[in-house]
Amino acid sequence: MLQPFEDHPALRIFSELVSVPSPSGREELIRAIIQEKIVQLGFTFESDLAGNILVPLAGKEADAPLCVLAAHMDEIGVVVTSIGDDGSLCIDRSGGLHPWKMGERPVEILGDFQAITGVTSMGSAHTRGTEDKTIKWEDVRVVTGLTPEQLGQAGVRPGSVGVPLRTTRGPVLFGDPNNPMAASWTFDDRMGVVALLRLLDEIKRQNIQPYHPTIIAFTVQEEIGGQGAKVLANREKPGIFIAIDGCPIPPGSPLKLDGRPGIWSHDQLGPYDQQLVKFFLSCARDAGTELQPAAYDRAASDASMVYASGLTERIAVVGHVRENSHGYEVVRLSVFDNLLKVLVQFLKTWKNE
Repeated sequence: MLQPFEDHPALRIFSELVSVPSPSGREELIRAIIQEKIVQLGFTFESDLAGNILVPLAGKEADAPLCVLAAHMDEIGVVVTSIGDDGSLCIDRSGGLHPWKMGERPVEILGDFQAITGVTSMGSAHTRGTEDKTIKWEDVRVVTGLTPEQLGQAGVRPGSVGVPLRTTRGPVLFGDPNNPMAASWTFDDRMGVVALLRLLDEIKRQNIQPYHPTIIAFTVQEEIGGQGAKVLANREKPGIFIAIDGCPIPPGSPLKLDGRPGIWSHDQLGPYDQQLVKFFLSCARDAGTELQPAAYDRAASDASMVYASGLTERIAVVGHVRENSHGYEVVRLSVFDNLLKVLVQFLKTWKNE
């Protein structure tokens, strides 16, 4: 029998984080949870005007280049574009969400004053030609059951954002009880956040001091262009920027859901620092696991967007390998513990070589 997901530390923290919406630009609820957990772990944090959270760590070598390890707090979602006379909402994507990933489901729209619940609607199936129809965002509306006046009182307007309702998100465990799978509506990138919170816990418990001055960062608005990471990097001037994010499995990819984390070697913005990639591969072996290298032609990260903006010099991305990216994502549960091992080993041993 599968154990309850609350028995696993990563899923326990994740379940708390996934209980609140965090679409790009509305990260305030998840930010509050993360800040509370940072304090509970015995660390202090800073915030900037963009909404990023920064946990500074002193390095053994004060003059070494600053290293940032970052996970983004925001998630993909939808944005209201107009409100119909019947109170239905026309929507578009916020971040890389597609209608076929969203489906017809309950959603939570975040108004300025309160959230409202609606259901996405894509039309009747009792229509000729629907079996071959391609759904676009202009074919999707949200049925709210409210009048435009009631929506106005909630502060729902063009620009309001929304996400799937909490009760439909997960997580769930399934498969082999001895080596289970885990699934949820978008681990991206709450599980990166979880990894860094667990890393802070290990830093405290093992009394780890990195060689480099280091910032553990939780960033905003990655899904819409890496905006928070760019603000952070422009202000802090890191020499090394490492994103902790998921590794999707596109068609033809060699990545496998076998518990090994992944490392990005190339994405649509160009190559990653190959010496860093090599070092992370070595860290994984020393930690008793392996990393799976990946190359993407339709993906970017906080790290590559910061690098492309000329705001850092060396970049890497490591994270959990996941199926069904930007949908109901699936992982091998063991990947979360293996990722933590790699991050601990990296922080103990990395020097700017």
